[in-house]
Amino acid sequence: MFGNIPVDPIAVDPRVAAGMLASAERAPVWVLLRGLSRASGHWGVFPEHLSRELRALQPASRILMLDLPGTGSLRRQASPTQVSAIVEACREALRREGIAGPVSLIGMSLGAAVLSDWANRYPGEIEAGVLINPSLRPFSELFRKPRPLNYLGLLLLSLSRFSARMREERVLSLTTRMTPPQAVIDRWVELQRQHPLGVRNTARQLLASMRYRASRTRPAAPMLLLCSKADGLVDWRCSQAISRAWGAPLRLHTKAGHDLPLDDPQWVARAVGEWLRDRSIQGVEPGEWH
Repeated sequence: MFGNIPVDPIAVDPRVAAGMLASAERAPVWVLLRGLSRASGHWGVFPEHLSRELRALQPASRILMLDLPGTGSLRRQASPTQVSAIVEACREALRREGIAGPVSLIGMSLGAAVLSDWANRYPGEIEAGVLINPSLRPFSELFRKPRPLNYLGLLLLSLSRFSARMREERVLSLTTRMTPPQAVIDRWVELQRQHPLGVRNTARQLLASMRYRASRTRPAAPMLLLCSKADGLVDWRCSQAISRAWGAPLRLHTKAGHDLPLDDPQWVARAVGEWLRDRSIQGVEPGEWH
């Protein structure tokens, strides 16, 4: 259910030493939440890049890759049709792991909706959030919603009689712009073999995503938005609208597709690290916006 990547201590920039001392006392936890019908194994090498970025800032940090209900190791569970229920399942998973303090979340696509709802309803549990290519109503309504035919295409792929390899190649073509198929396709086929994609759960997750409506009021925890201008599933201007409404910083990648952490894991990890570093240099405490 979880992937756990420890972060080993290394030498630290003296400008962020004060922030490190505070973080070291509580061993920061970063939880990664994946998107529609994708499991924690689909993060690829991104967690390793993120781990290296965190070393200079939060030496005691650890990274947890959490499967949403209905995906990966939890594929036999029925995925909730409400984002709020997915949040409750994630909170319970953390409790079982003995994690009681505030955590930082990185959520992509559906995972970004889970992050948004979690931060809105349980502000004391979230220290920081990074939303990657989110499609959140009411912001997405300004830009003709996400591209619904492409989402329908993802659902239809799970119904098709294509081989697992052909299905995964088509998903890759819909969600990436920079990743050569040979770099990941064998791994994706193996993940599909281990945890077959469920048609019912894919549909239930899609329904949950379409039903969810985020608050226009910014969350209590500070947020960073990362999006891809070449995203074929979600209009990048949705992230721009969220950024303006919440006053959250936005970083834009000009070439990557929807699966930004797969297309350019170094860029995403570096963006998170630079955001945290800037906050530390400015003397902003964890959990504060400014």
